[in-house]
Amino acid sequence: MTASPSSDPDSVHRLLAARGLTVAVAESLTGGLLSAALTSSPGSSATFRGGLVVYATDLKARLADVSRPLLDAQGPVSADVAQALASGARRRLSADLGVGITGVAGPDPIYGHPAGTVFLAVAGADTGAVSRVELAGSRTEIREAAVAAALDLLLSVVCS
Repeated sequence: MTASPSSDPDSVHRLLAARGLTVAVAESLTGGLLSAALTSSPGSSATFRGGLVVYATDLKARLADVSRPLLDAQGPVSADVAQALASGARRRLSADLGVGITGVAGPDPIYGHPAGTVFLAVAGADTGAVSRVELAGSRTEIREAAVAAALDLLLSVVCS
């Protein structure tokens, strides 16, 4: 993963540790890459509570508490679903912050969205953010860029 200096997992870990915060994730298109990035730093067990890889739509509802009516109405790729994933990860894994990520890695469009459409969210008790990014490249490049975008969003919420 080519991370910007701000999205470097070590920087994220250091900032979370300095603020005494923990994070949990619920990720779809990245298939565990975000969890892997957040656990790549020594001492990450102090800040990373855990991750849910909920690639299948039914698991988004069952494991991450995304409402079935929301999934039926919007499909699994939307800003609202990313927000629900973030909130579900935070709640289910008892973290201060939750990160949700869903989108289309490609190469083909799906659910009415072109490849590279990614929705990201961060949820905290009194804070949060949602973002939509349009990424280009191969399936691997899109997934890696989505992780970097999620780390950037997490940092922006923690720093706000």
